[in-house]
Amino acid sequence: MMSLKPSASAAAEGCRIASTPRSALTARSTPLQVINILGNFVRIWSVYSLYSHLSSTGDSIVGFIFSCFVPASVIFLILQKPWKGRPLPNSQIVPTVVNGGVLALYFVLWAKGLLACRPLVALLAEYAGALLGVLSAALYGRKVNIWKKIGGLAAMLLAYYLLSNGWATRTNSPLYSFGSEPLEKATETTGMKEMVLPITAGILSALRRVLARRVSLKNQLKRRLHAITVASATCFLFPFAMWDTILGSTSDSIVKMQLPSWAYLSTVLFGMVLIFYVDNVAEESLHLVFSSPRHLVVSTGCIIILEILYKMDFSLPGLLLCSVILGFGILEATSLDRSKKRPLEAHEPSNGSLHNQLRISELPM
Repeated sequence: MMSLKPSASAAAEGCRIASTPRSALTARSTPLQVINILGNFVRIWSVYSLYSHLSSTGDSIVGFIFSCFVPASVIFLILQKPWKGRPLPNSQIVPTVVNGGVLALYFVLWAKGLLACRPLVALLAEYAGALLGVLSAALYGRKVNIWKKIGGLAAMLLAYYLLSNGWATRTNSPLYSFGSEPLEKATETTGMKEMVLPITAGILSALRRVLARRVSLKNQLKRRLHAITVASATCFLFPFAMWDTILGSTSDSIVKMQLPSWAYLSTVLFGMVLIFYVDNVAEESLHLVFSSPRHLVVSTGCIIILEILYKMDFSLPGLLLCSVILGFGILEATSLDRSKKRPLEAHEPSNGSLHNQLRISELPM
């Protein structure tokens, strides 16, 4: 009789949650949505600050990223204390350390792509990780959805082709551009060759998220493992940063970099530390993963604001067109079979664990 009480109380709790009005659930999620929007805005703001810094100073990208990883790893280790609690098995530590190498390579390629393609293109290229959805469908998915995902892939490639040809810039877009303010710097067309760097970085970012989920789905354990991942990325970058310093890049030394600058502080605090917790909240509470059309809408709105504030070479109709095509491609490339998904959602447990797993597996990022 005693063994039946926990299950009965869990069932009662499930009935209470199920009977909660939808308006109450929406009211609870509104503050989290605000946090998600603000967190993404300050992160994208840090990207524009980093672009201005790198393009004006010519600092070593590898050295700068390494100098950002050092305090970020210290912050994560202090906050998460991965050495405390239940000891982590090797089956989790080894993939986490390898994931640190993926993280380091992603940041270096992403920063190089940022400098070559401008913030707008580099930020939209991060959604190239949805291409993994097409690859997984081709290898493991059902053949009935393969053409739908190929159509999504074609739409994403079209969006990136238009971006590479300057459709989101005022000087090269064939569409009408609003505003007549003078430009600080007109841009040339990027070209698909330069787009390889940010697109590859976007795929690596998606791969890093997939590896992190495969190791653990529990939120607390995921945070402990991420601290190890960032520390591992710092160790991976250390010899390359030292080698770059010894050979003598455009910067004479890492020490000569303006470490206290706003670009440096915002990259560490917003671009590495804060965005991790914001993405966690969005994924766990709002069921909003990175590679999704909803996330793209938030990023596009932030990009529009910052493009205007920084007086960049920017075409609003061109950006909206590329974002719509890209969002459609992401939606098709990461779609599931709805007829198979709905019965599962109808019988999901009250604690939401199965719901989280379904949403997490829905998209590659």
